[in-house]
Amino acid sequence: MKRLLLATLVCVCAGTVHAGDWTVKLGAHNVDPKSNNGTLAGTLDVDVSNNARPSIMLEYLWTPNWGLEILAAVPFEHDVDVDGTRIASLTHLPPTFTLQYHFNPEGSVSPYLGAGFNYTFIYDEDTHGPIAGSDIELDDSFGLAAHAGIDFRVNDRWSLGVDVRWMDIDTDVKLDGADIGEVNVDPLAYGAYAMYRF
Repeated sequence: MKRLLLATLVCVCAGTVHAGDWTVKLGAHNVDPKSNNGTLAGTLDVDVSNNARPSIMLEYLWTPNWGLEILAAVPFEHDVDVDGTRIASLTHLPPTFTLQYHFNPEGSVSPYLGAGFNYTFIYDEDTHGPIAGSDIELDDSFGLAAHAGIDFRVNDRWSLGVDVRWMDIDTDVKLDGADIGEVNVDPLAYGAYAMYRF
């Protein structure tokens, strides 16, 4: 009886793990901040540069349509300008989690939509130009995220795809310990990738 129960359990578990439960995507993404990134010190208009880096995404699909994905990447680097003058540079990592719905998972073309959240780690802040030598600090950010993309199936294992994300990234800025304002980055992150199913 114990052997029968064990065999049944193994069969049930095996039936829940099948090809396509996991996908990994390797590609590149460009983080492109929105225009008008806020003001510092009340009057100085802020502009944050864009940057492209290699990226990796891992998704677990518990049904053919529904999945949970995490985006990771090589750290992005950005310049921060005020009124056209570079005052700072920074590095950040934006891991992003999204719950996704795939509309045609078994088809040759499969669009999908997702929503979730982003946590942006900001570090290696440096000052330049008129504030060189001062200490600037930008807080980490937590916010919502939205995701859309299309997978183009090559065969049972491989697909190619393109996607775009919107991330709510806002960070408070301190200069030599004093609050000087908030930068609203709110970028689009768009890119292309190759995907492998396993």
